[in-house]
Amino acid sequence: MSNSLLPLESPSPAHICPFDQACSYLEAAAKELKLDPGLLAILSNPRKVITVSIPVKRDNGEIQVLAGHRVQHSDILGPYKGGTRYHPAVTLREVSALAMLMTWKCALLGIPYGGAKGGIAIDPKSYSVNELERITRRYTSELIKDIGPSVDIPAPDMGTSAREMAWMMDTYSVNVGHAVPGIVTGKPLSIGGSRGREMATGRGVMIIVREALHSRGKSLVGVRVAIQGFGNVGAAAALLLYQAGAKVIAVSTGSGGIYAEAGIDIPALKAYALQNRKSIANFPQAVAISNAELLTLPCDVLIPAALENQITEKNVDLVQAEIVAEAANGPVTLVANQSLEARGVTVLPDILANAGGVVVSYLEWVQGLSYVFWDEERVNREMEQLMVQAYRQVMEQSKVRGISSRLAAYTLGVGRVGQALTDRGLYP
Repeated sequence: MSNSLLPLESPSPAHICPFDQACSYLEAAAKELKLDPGLLAILSNPRKVITVSIPVKRDNGEIQVLAGHRVQHSDILGPYKGGTRYHPAVTLREVSALAMLMTWKCALLGIPYGGAKGGIAIDPKSYSVNELERITRRYTSELIKDIGPSVDIPAPDMGTSAREMAWMMDTYSVNVGHAVPGIVTGKPLSIGGSRGREMATGRGVMIIVREALHSRGKSLVGVRVAIQGFGNVGAAAALLLYQAGAKVIAVSTGSGGIYAEAGIDIPALKAYALQNRKSIANFPQAVAISNAELLTLPCDVLIPAALENQITEKNVDLVQAEIVAEAANGPVTLVANQSLEARGVTVLPDILANAGGVVVSYLEWVQGLSYVFWDEERVNREMEQLMVQAYRQVMEQSKVRGISSRLAAYTLGVGRVGQALTDRGLYP
């Protein structure tokens, strides 16, 4: 992008670059807001890009050197906040894009955070628990000067969980000499985690889908839903939608999915997956389908809850859903999004639809700083209030400006960060 000064690796021509796509959404919002070109240039670049070397001794005695990234996009509204991802496809461009999206997401939800993201390009399934602990602790120690409860607060992401957050908290706490529960979010309850965190992102997806249906005069009861991804987010969304009366007709994992026109018993499917090493293959009263087929099923609501770039110009014309809710980050490409909007499909953007996780992370951080912890009912109530408020603001912005819900969400997020930057001024 013209405003980017990042010395990032170049993607292959066939690859849809997540950072370029994130900048495209930023530029569209800036154009709608008539943002000053100087402010746009500032917001197009992360404030800090950190790459650290992570030497690790494997269980067989072999020494391997990994590269760990942490990108801090903006702290105009508050300390940096963002997940730590362990996945083979992690790149500096991807992490930079996700850090930028986190900035707009926090601003949109009214949370006093800036955006950050971290990651290591590994397949965690290829490492033992002891090796993952060594990797996580070394990665944390290398970042020790760049993170902190008032500086940058990591959280779980793809390939990480409460376990890794516990290791990160302990490593940081040992280095500073006392327990610091506010250094990470998404950690176990035993060391200051928040109730409701595990289901938070999926719950947020359910709330936004519910509100979108309500805007159409519908409820969740009987609505046909297809969900790509049955990990933490997809499974939580599936269960909550099922409990609310929706008919979940299809779900999938990385190895494929299942379909049942009459609907899937989600509690039974979760129990089945638990007994079969997370596999949902051969689940009774359902037929096998591919991930590609799931995206094209006739349904009311389609929820991509897996990886980015799942709905592209190649398959967008086959999508039959009336509502697409982005539970994953960037599952719909820029071109595909334009095509869906042109057809009248409602696209609930990721910075709104999957914001439940960062909202409850914020609530966990608040509890950790105050050492006063809430019950799950209060956590869910506080989260729902922020999610519903953000949804209504996006819909109002969309109506007033005559723009799509995605552009409305971005104008709100970008506009708030831009206004804060203007009010704070440029140092020196």
